[in-house]
Amino acid sequence: QVQLAESGGGLAQAGGSLRLSCTASGGTFSRYNMGWFRQAPGKDREFVAAISRTDNSTRYADSVKRRFAISRDNAKNTVYLQMNSLKPEDTAVYSCAGDSRRYYLSEGPNNYAYWGQGTQVTVSS
Repeated sequence: QVQLAESGGGLAQAGGSLRLSCTASGGTFSRYNMGWFRQAPGKDREFVAAISRTDNSTRYADSVKRRFAISRDNAKNTVYLQMNSLKPEDTAVYSCAGDSRRYYLSEGPNNYAYWGQGTQVTVSS
C-alpha cells in the first residue's frame, strides 16, 4: 500500500510560482495514476490535474490550464505540480492522490484510494 507525502506549499504573491512535490513510498509508484486536488475553506474538494501511469498523458481543470503543469519522475517516486501565474483564488490545501485501478484519468476524488496529508498554498493579492 502506497503512502504519499506532499511538500512545497507556502505563501506566494499573485503572479508568482510554486512547485509542489508528492513523494510515494511503500508501493510501486509507476502503477498509479496520480492526481492533485485542492480544497479551499468552506468549499468542496476539487480536481486540479492528473497524470497517467501508462503514457504520461495529462488532464487539467479549466481553471488551471496553461498555468499549472503536472509531471512525474518514476525513478524518484515523485509527482510534481508546477504552479505559475498564481491567483488569490488558488489558495487552498493541495493534496496528491493515487489510483491504481483505472486506465483512464479520473477527475473524481472518490476514484483515488490513496491520499497524502495535504500542503497549504496561500496566494496573496
